[in-house]
Amino acid sequence: MAPFDKQKTAGQGTVLPRHIAIIMDGNGRWAQKRGLPRTAGHAAGAETFRRVASYCRDLGIEYLTVYAFSTENWKRSAEEVSAIMGLLKKYLEEAIEKMRRENVRIRILGDTSVLSGELRGLIERVESIDSTLDSHTQANLCVNYGGRDEIIRAVKAWQADPDRGELTERELSKYLYTAGMPDPDLVIRPGGEERVSNFLLWQSAYSEFYFTDTLWPDFTERDMDAAIASYQSRNRRYGGVK
Repeated sequence: MAPFDKQKTAGQGTVLPRHIAIIMDGNGRWAQKRGLPRTAGHAAGAETFRRVASYCRDLGIEYLTVYAFSTENWKRSAEEVSAIMGLLKKYLEEAIEKMRRENVRIRILGDTSVLSGELRGLIERVESIDSTLDSHTQANLCVNYGGRDEIIRAVKAWQADPDRGELTERELSKYLYTAGMPDPDLVIRPGGEERVSNFLLWQSAYSEFYFTDTLWPDFTERDMDAAIASYQSRNRRYGGVK
């Protein structure tokens, strides 16, 4: 596919998607193909995330949301879970050093109450820095996140709010982890699978989807260009006829 056009609009949309979401799939298979432990695939995938996040920032993408650890991922081996949590710790420590310097906001989306005290402390530090920034670039990491769980939590939070309004789509959106953010324009899933896997179920109702066989650790800037070019080729009708 030809490189995307920075001047081209997607149907009635903007030149570039404001919000890109990614299901970072294929780390384990990438490692197994190389005779490496699955943990090596997660390490490689973490480096890909850093590179892709920087590229999206340079392109001017306002929001990047990635599926880092789902509510179902606790079923994996203790070794693999520990490795993923170790990579999250390393990323948060690096983020604390870089956020002010690079003026990039970082949010953790999901139920963080079950994470270790050390990780929760790092998340609190990241959030305190985030509140001081005026950046138009934000990276969201979904950790212990599930789309169905998010909707249930939002409904319960709405019910418990004495100041709640009438239950509408707009009202319930205020209680989601993504409150105040635009819904993703484009959802990308590398790794060859073509399903949403409980990711941003509410928010992706009218997102464009892009699937590729490329495993996440092999995902490059050219793959991102191809995904954006595909997005730009589509006519986003939002249920209407055009």
